Amino acid sequence: MFQELFGLDRYYEQLDREIMDRSRDAFAAIDDVRQYNQLKVHKAFLDNRVATHHLGMTTGYGYGDTGRDTLDRVFADCVGAQDALCRMQFMSGTHALAVSLFGLLRSGDLLYCVTGRPYDTLCDVIGLGDNNYGSLREFGIHYEESRLDLSERGLREITDKSRNARVAYMQRSRGYSNRPALSLDGMAEMVRAARKGNPDIIVLVDNCYGEFVARQEPLGIGADLIVGSMIKNPGGAIAETGGYIAGKQKFVELCAHRLSAPGTGREIGCSPQGLRNLYLGVYLAPSITAQALKTSVYAAALFERLGYAVSPGFHEPRGDIITAINMKDRQELLTFCRAIQSASPVDSHLTPEPWDMPGYGDPVVMAEGAFTAGSSIELSCDAPVREPYTVYLQGGISLEPSRYALLKAASHLASRGS
Repeated sequence: MFQELFGLDRYYEQLDREIMDRSRDAFAAIDDVRQYNQLKVHKAFLDNRVATHHLGMTTGYGYGDTGRDTLDRVFADCVGAQDALCRMQFMSGTHALAVSLFGLLRSGDLLYCVTGRPYDTLCDVIGLGDNNYGSLREFGIHYEESRLDLSERGLREITDKSRNARVAYMQRSRGYSNRPALSLDGMAEMVRAARKGNPDIIVLVDNCYGEFVARQEPLGIGADLIVGSMIKNPGGAIAETGGYIAGKQKFVELCAHRLSAPGTGREIGCSPQGLRNLYLGVYLAPSITAQALKTSVYAAALFERLGYAVSPGFHEPRGDIITAINMKDRQELLTFCRAIQSASPVDSHLTPEPWDMPGYGDPVVMAEGAFTAGSSIELSCDAPVREPYTVYLQGGISLEPSRYALLKAASHLASRGS
């Protein structure tokens, strides 16, 4: 198949059959979760009586936008929340996180990150980077962090540091670090430790890349709010933009008044392009996320087989859709990303080059031949160009072309080393 259509060497056909056979049990487990989540989402649509008129457009202030308000309720039901803001007005996951933090925190409050230094783009929001235009720090909000540590000692530290904090922040995904994605079990331990120190602490989870990976979301193990981007898992590769904040109603309401303006909150915000693609994206999200998870499993099995260090390993549980693969040097990293780009359905003729991307401390190289710019649920990869030259692979809305892209990357790496 890959040889006939794309000219790959027969060796890679044989390798593909080996990896697919090895992945059979893992794929079956992913399909079990997919079936449950897909039916859960379907029930949310039925329970909220989604109708044709909810999919249409509104203009102006958006007062009385029943499509927008119904989508909020549908999404809340999908993730087990009391309430949700699922809006195209969120420009990115970082924007949704910034809105939630500014909505919850006030001058003099302490933000405590229990999973180590957060993702690069959030550092500027907090005030940890060089660009502090309107950061939390500039508004008098304090910050502390602990290295991710689920040992007895680490959990005691969470309890101690939570005593004076208003918000305990957890990042589910690894970001640009070598730690594994946070499991729901691990998250539950940290929630218990934080509440032991401060029963009133607000637990906020950056849920990006983790939605629909398991049967429940972090709200089911005690988190108060989850936040993410609609051009990752929950948008099902259909949503062109947007993000969400979901959880306890009183906290969602605080965030709504930061998203728009005090006094107007969630009551404004029109849908000039219509809401069809957000609804359809949410509906398809469990099935599309399952394709991305299968791609992650396949990538781990393939590159482990070829002698590369990968995380999570093939046999390890997955808390998100990302697979980290350690390249040997800068040139291997670029070779991998360029091969993925060349096998992408859009912009396959382009060559990714490192660039100084806003919000990142190092030049970043990205491969994203995607139908939606920056969509991380579509097959893509990116990497800060720095040691240990780790490339972060995510997405894959269809397993078959994702397999081809990964086999092509493997062949390019082999050609470079020969």
